[in-house]
Amino acid sequence: MVVDIQSKLRLALGSVKDHAAIGKAMIYNHDGKGFSDIEIAVLRATGHDNGTIEDKYMHEILFLVSNSPGSTPFLAEMISRRLCKTRDHVVALKTLFLIHRLLRGGNRCFEQELRSAHVSGHLQMSSQWFQRSSDPSLFFLHKYAAYLEERVGWIINQAGKLEPVMSKGLESRSFGDKSVLDLVFRKLPICQAFIDRVLDCSPLDILPLDNLAVAAMSNTLKESFQVYMKFSEGVETLLNLFFDLTRPARALACEILKRASEQSQGLRDFYENCKRIIENKNLDYPCVQVITMDHILALEQCSSIVLSSSFASSDSSSTLARRAESTGLQKESKRVESGDLFSLALETKISKVWVVFDEDEDDKSPPSTQPKLGKAVNNIKIGNSEPWSFGNPFL
Repeated sequence: MVVDIQSKLRLALGSVKDHAAIGKAMIYNHDGKGFSDIEIAVLRATGHDNGTIEDKYMHEILFLVSNSPGSTPFLAEMISRRLCKTRDHVVALKTLFLIHRLLRGGNRCFEQELRSAHVSGHLQMSSQWFQRSSDPSLFFLHKYAAYLEERVGWIINQAGKLEPVMSKGLESRSFGDKSVLDLVFRKLPICQAFIDRVLDCSPLDILPLDNLAVAAMSNTLKESFQVYMKFSEGVETLLNLFFDLTRPARALACEILKRASEQSQGLRDFYENCKRIIENKNLDYPCVQVITMDHILALEQCSSIVLSSSFASSDSSSTLARRAESTGLQKESKRVESGDLFSLALETKISKVWVVFDEDEDDKSPPSTQPKLGKAVNNIKIGNSEPWSFGNPFL
């Protein structure tokens, strides 16, 4: 009974505040540009009642902004002022939900203008008072605001799917193919950051009768389904090209896969809780494929084996090369030491064939028929001749 009285009193006071704020906006016409109509539409959309934002307010805001050039920064300031001044968690959640609806319902140009307003500081999605509060009913509000901070970095493409806003500059790193670098090492971490913000929005913090929180969570789930598809595609590509990556890229891939293993398990439990709490028949939950840590450890072991084998083969080949080089140097040095009689430019070949010479070279008499063994010497032939060696090294 006490709760009903408090809720009714809150609604009565909130209605008075809303009427006063709307009357004030009607009196003051900002810069004579008709921006007061935008402020009135924002106040009506984020009233103190417990219902969700009506579609007519959304259409009115989008119509007024599209017909008032340069009004997007003013719209962002009105939303931020509404969020910072309110002390009612329903109004704060409605304001955040309005931002979410504008990101989902506007055109491509309007999304870019809202993103620019957020970067420039005109659009703020956090309030100091509910961040300092430890009220359990505000847990979802905190996490939902953090999710929208991440959501601003995504856009809806022509196919109606979410895709991250990528920076123009592409950092050149030796990760192999540029397409793999762009898909895996840039988009996959962005998808993982998005999934982390989704997992923080626990459905356990939402009351079943809180229609506004249920609607906000439903939109969050719909967007998480699209991001999970990109996430699973990136993981599949990373697994298929794992052994084609360089060593630093393979180490980074293992870190990404470890994080993906934790996220896949958490995402499966998260979706199971949402199925029980969030009653929305339009939600088509995907089948989450859990990546176990055993798979990651197996990849690391295979990677280390491949690296160790390649290192061993390279070490063995380099060792053989060094040995061959050292052997050649030793032979060369020995040949230099014994190179008193022969030039290094020539090749000396030794044969076992014995040749008999006369005792006196000047003697012109015919040689004797019997060889003199004591005077036998080795025949040394220089150049390309038949190989032979010393028979007796002491002669």
